[in-house]
Amino acid sequence: MPRQNKAPRNKTIELSAKEIAAYVSLAQKNKTTYSLKEITDQIIYGDSLKIMPKLPLKSIDLMIVDPPYNLTKTFGQNIFKQRDLEDYKKWFDKWLRLSVPLLKENASIYICADWKTSIVIPEVACKYFILQNRISWEREKGRGAKNNWKNCLEDIWFFTKSPNYTFNVDAVKMQRTVKAPYRDNNGNPKDWQEQGSEKLRLTCPSNIWTDISIPFWSMSENTNHPTQKPEKLIAKLVLASSNPGDVVFDPFVGSGTTAVAAKKLKRHFIGIEQEKEYVALSYKRLELADNDTSIQGYENGIFKIRNT
Repeated sequence: MPRQNKAPRNKTIELSAKEIAAYVSLAQKNKTTYSLKEITDQIIYGDSLKIMPKLPLKSIDLMIVDPPYNLTKTFGQNIFKQRDLEDYKKWFDKWLRLSVPLLKENASIYICADWKTSIVIPEVACKYFILQNRISWEREKGRGAKNNWKNCLEDIWFFTKSPNYTFNVDAVKMQRTVKAPYRDNNGNPKDWQEQGSEKLRLTCPSNIWTDISIPFWSMSENTNHPTQKPEKLIAKLVLASSNPGDVVFDPFVGSGTTAVAAKKLKRHFIGIEQEKEYVALSYKRLELADNDTSIQGYENGIFKIRNT
């Protein structure tokens, strides 16, 4: 709900009860079956475990999942409780196997995790998919830890359904400062460009990302969702592993970051969310994307070193 005495620079998206009701009315509700046409570019309001068996088969090009980690966490009106590791594996397998028939044969899958949850993912997901890589990204937000190392790392596991898949490496190259700017025999820059006083080069992306900023109160994408992922983070996955017009699916869409990134990058999306306020936030952000397709830290087709 909107806060009183909000600071002038605080851009956090907040909705009144009336706005929540209005946006939720736009969402697809629980049905017996869904056609691809009626759910494309839509958020389905409901429980993923009940919705996924009703979705059209082999309709998804890319699945990006940020499931609840094995932590006790409040999501709106619902609480996900930490459980025994074996119980968490069973829960994880329960929803993941439902996604398999929905994916095209050349589909890619990305699954987010913290360090504890991360040990579960390959054990379960390798039953259904081919493991391609593990991305580790620096989650720099946080104030510290007194009795342990500060936790500022999260993983994204990269799987594919088959050996044939999309990977657009040129779309996700990083722009970096050249520390040793070589020139050819004619004195021209070799594999780098001068931009004012800077010497810059586009480099292939690695599986360690240190250029991500967690959404905070002065960023226009920020919401009150407790585990919101940055648009820049998801944009990299969308650009690398899908093409314009492809369908991107997120069964735990939360505040809508996957859907928003897909829309801004000219992909279609399908999301599922069981929390009413987050469904509304998703639709609000999608509405804002009609007039603002910018992604912080991604400019003119290039990912910058660090969001500013």
